[in-house]
Amino acid sequence: MPGEPKSKRRSGCPVSISLEMLGDRWSLLVVRDLMVRGLRTFKEFQESGEGIATNVLADRLQKLEAAGIIAAEADETDGRKVNYRLTEKGIDLAPVLLELLIWGARHEETEAPCAVIAEMEKNREAVLAEARRRWRERDSTPLIPKFGEGDV
Repeated sequence: MPGEPKSKRRSGCPVSISLEMLGDRWSLLVVRDLMVRGLRTFKEFQESGEGIATNVLADRLQKLEAAGIIAAEADETDGRKVNYRLTEKGIDLAPVLLELLIWGARHEETEAPCAVIAEMEKNREAVLAEARRRWRERDSTPLIPKFGEGDV
């Protein structure tokens, strides 16, 4: 749902506005980790293997939260611990991430197994429905297997 711009926009183009929010090197990887890998905490993001600096991670989490893409929630068992969760706005990025995954595997050398990507490509709607179901039910089971050192 459109909201009031938080700052001066470069233009009114939806692609430009989206890139202002998500166009850096890390934001979509944080969204990916929440959506696909089931990560929830700062420590899990930091240890994900991407090599993001702690100050950059803290900044991206803050920006994604300010943009309404993620929400920070106190852990039910330890109120000092913060868990991050996609908002509805965030889970709506599932088709974008799926297409980036398929596009990247098709056009670049990756560690993603071809059979897994082919299945995802063939069953896009089922993959998206499962991602949304896991989000709705707060199921943090990884959606796809870990692919190796570089991951997805």
